[in-house]
Amino acid sequence: MSIFFHEQLYRSNAVMIKLKNYPVTICGAGALGANIAENLARSGFDKLTVIDRDRIEERNLSTQPYYRSDVGAFKAKILANNLYRAIGTKVDAKTKELTPANTTQLLQDSQLIVDVFDNSVARQAVKDYAEKLSVPCLHAGLSVDYAEVIWNDLYRVPSEVNDDVCDYPLARNLVMLTVAVACEAIVSFVATAEQRNFSITQKDLTVQSLFLEIA
Repeated sequence: MSIFFHEQLYRSNAVMIKLKNYPVTICGAGALGANIAENLARSGFDKLTVIDRDRIEERNLSTQPYYRSDVGAFKAKILANNLYRAIGTKVDAKTKELTPANTTQLLQDSQLIVDVFDNSVARQAVKDYAEKLSVPCLHAGLSVDYAEVIWNDLYRVPSEVNDDVCDYPLARNLVMLTVAVACEAIVSFVATAEQRNFSITQKDLTVQSLFLEIA
């Protein structure tokens, strides 16, 4: 029996073949990125790349799929090891900082980019690259009890003054809800080419389609 037996029954064989052969690059292996990578791998995606320079800290363990024994190791490497051990998916782990100077090097093989970086400089670099080369790119971000999942054409990078990667409130349930929405948006895009944007609110557990206009 296939590892993806239930998913295959739900999605169809044709969609599962698309997912298996569709290269996806995930920019960030933190709360959103690591869980998105795991969810996509367990949904049948077999060509995943993860880019993240950070190492695992103890405070990451409540929202990210790592273990106490992993503290101090590179997030991307541990994520790749765990997914290979779990289901045999080989993730290309790149433990480098993405900057405007190396986007071409790190993203050149991407057919779809998922941006979940925790800083505006890296997010802007990803957005600019995707826009320049017309590569589909989905951005997902969190703010207290609110989250957004937005495709590149409508996405606006937050101001740098709001960057604070060390001290912010974050509920695991909002993380996982956002991960589920982002992954479904990705699967839907690969299957149908439709780009769907969403907003998510934690307190009322609401997921809504987000309709924005290009400025």
